[in-house]
Amino acid sequence: MRFRHRILAVGVAGATLVPVVSVTAFADPGAPGVRAASAAAATSPAEGTRVDRVPTPKLAWYKCYETAECATVRLPLDYDAPKGATTEIAVLRLKARNAKKRIGSLFVNPGGPGGQGTALAYAAPYFLGADVLDRFDIVGFDPRGIGFSDNVACFRSTRDQALALAGMNVAFPVGAKQESAYIKSAKALGKGCSTTGKKLAGAMSTAEAARDMDVLRRAVGDKKLSYLGFSYGTALGQYYAGMFPDRLRAVAVDGVINPVSWVGTPKTGNQILDERLRSADGAYKALKEILVRCGKAGKTKCAFAAYGDPVKNFDVLAKRLKAKPADIGGTKVTYADFVGAMLGDLYAPDGYMYIDSDATDLWKATSPASTAAQAAAARKTLAARIAERRAEVRRQRDAAGKITAKDFPYFNDLDAFSGVTCTDGRHPKKAGSWPGLTAAADKRAPYFGRAWGWSSVQCAGDSWKVRDEDAYTGPFNRRTNAPVLFVGNYYDPATNYNEAVSSSRLLPNSRLLSSNSWGHTAYGTSACVTKAVDGYLVSGALPPAGTVCVGDIQPFAQNPPSALDTRGPANAAAMATRPAAAGQATQLPPVATRVPASSLLGTR
Repeated sequence: MRFRHRILAVGVAGATLVPVVSVTAFADPGAPGVRAASAAAATSPAEGTRVDRVPTPKLAWYKCYETAECATVRLPLDYDAPKGATTEIAVLRLKARNAKKRIGSLFVNPGGPGGQGTALAYAAPYFLGADVLDRFDIVGFDPRGIGFSDNVACFRSTRDQALALAGMNVAFPVGAKQESAYIKSAKALGKGCSTTGKKLAGAMSTAEAARDMDVLRRAVGDKKLSYLGFSYGTALGQYYAGMFPDRLRAVAVDGVINPVSWVGTPKTGNQILDERLRSADGAYKALKEILVRCGKAGKTKCAFAAYGDPVKNFDVLAKRLKAKPADIGGTKVTYADFVGAMLGDLYAPDGYMYIDSDATDLWKATSPASTAAQAAAARKTLAARIAERRAEVRRQRDAAGKITAKDFPYFNDLDAFSGVTCTDGRHPKKAGSWPGLTAAADKRAPYFGRAWGWSSVQCAGDSWKVRDEDAYTGPFNRRTNAPVLFVGNYYDPATNYNEAVSSSRLLPNSRLLSSNSWGHTAYGTSACVTKAVDGYLVSGALPPAGTVCVGDIQPFAQNPPSALDTRGPANAAAMATRPAAAGQATQLPPVATRVPASSLLGTR
């Protein structure tokens, strides 16, 4: 079993595809294509007025990062005041490799919220199929407040930020003392974004990004939108479909968030965000299945099986670490660090290997049954692994810092995530309710209920006060002029497969492509998924209803094929990497991740 180096950026065997049936075929981005039986809904007069009265920007492209072209454009901070204040948006494109067969532009977004579209576009040669690269300009923009666009900053300095957020420097809080400190820092973040960062934080809703994308669509000369979004980027695609249902050419979304879950309703508005999204449930489903398969595979394929039932022993190990953190070469590994690392491992299709190795070494390092020599050897192995992961995290941070050219970079990842998440949706009124709500979530989805649940505490009504009066809250079921392709992965630890199912049922004229695969998002995990998505983007041909792909990588399978290399960073660090040469994709898409900071992952 080959171990390859993997770190989360802070940031076909067995797979077949039934021949596709063309439901809507097209090549020109302005072509109307073949309409479904029922006519598409029209962009509302109010929404059309907002964006259409903004003059089409002239993008002054210049060569950047060796292979790309860059531009910036100023767009209205408030589309209701098109001649008022503006915000700068950064755009990057890679031109189509075959100009004669060029279809148009493909907009891409890596999710987050907080991931940089510019980074995903720059990395396109590493992960997109040849036909897509040949026929589309790949265009990414950094949503307002994020990346190379004007940044939201909820604190006046890096020092103020570090001091205010000190209580959040854990994977997630465990116990009353940590919970109190975490809530205090979360409230400081909410207050900072509602005051110091108010100008942008109050104009960062997903609806504003959708409006920006519609103006940019015109700026690149496309009459209709072609789009590929991952993770939270699936919400952006669905917002666009709901707001501009007659302006689509092709929209594919992978790793799906149901926008109704994201926004909330009057009935669900007092639930924490993950009570609606159920990311924790997806993560637990994936972890438990891996542990069950570990037991069936036996110790020759899964080392953790050597100590008995992996499901039961995982719980024993978790409780052991909760009672007493492990000292690994001077690094404290807590229960929360362990759970955070397991969540991080689940993001990769071959993450089961890292779950096996991390759990096995921590078991040996902490088990009363281990000899002194066995425990020392396990601690040494873990310490080396942590050091390697920390070095990679530092390398990526340093690379991002050099690109942004700041002596003391202000990393606004959490500000950006919060600016979108808190402004978009409904959240409980009091931050003090989170301990009870996340404890209940942990009973529903063991280990991960708290890990996912605490990510939105800064959005509580008693700390987050800024709002976007033009945020879009639906409807998300308007019939579109072109079909939308939803891609859902059975064992996704971040975007529950059920969200893809419910989203596809919500939106008329859409199609669900399911994948029996592992990790976060499905593109690149099998030729089946990749060919289906690429074929749809290029020609409009949808996979047949009911198609289920099978991922190349399956836990503890006999002689598993090598996985694609690790995902690259979905931030400025991507630009410090030498551009990819033309050829076969070698990586998975660099999807923005929301994994808790963990000493075991090297991120804390």
